Amino acid sequence: MAPARAAAYLGGTTLLLAWLASAAGVSRQPRSSGAELPSASGGQLDALTADVQSQAARLRLRLAAAPAPQAPLRDPFSFSPRSATSERPSAAPELLSRRHDPAAFAAEPVLELVGVAEQKTDTGSTRTAIVAAPGDALFLVTEGQELAGRYRVNAIGAEAVELRDLETGLTRRLGLR
Repeated sequence: MAPARAAAYLGGTTLLLAWLASAAGVSRQPRSSGAELPSASGGQLDALTADVQSQAARLRLRLAAAPAPQAPLRDPFSFSPRSATSERPSAAPELLSRRHDPAAFAAEPVLELVGVAEQKTDTGSTRTAIVAAPGDALFLVTEGQELAGRYRVNAIGAEAVELRDLETGLTRRLGLR
């Protein structure tokens, strides 16, 4: 027999014997009828009842005068609505001076800068902008590359990217949120 198994049997037997020995020392005694609560006189019960009622009345008065809880100032489980800010810069003066049909230019696509990666090379560091578009499209672009066939990347900063619209010539800036 393995020593571990023998130790387990010995330990189990010891626990069983200790439990049986403790159970043998406990005896059941029938309840005697004299173990009832001592009876109090009528005057003592009346005084006790009056004291409890006066304490209950004081508690009701204190609860009535307690301040009501205030509504919370903020809800940490809900987000505030985003303000509708336009990322489109104002038109350049030379474009305002000319007459353009508003329908001539296609609406700007919704683009969001989701990150900027920086890779250190022997010649310096190169930044790559990570831009998300609708339909789960993700673009990884560096300076000088085209984006979505409409923009050329002018500059990439630590927290923003500057795009030049190839159709209108306007500059669009996307920042990290």
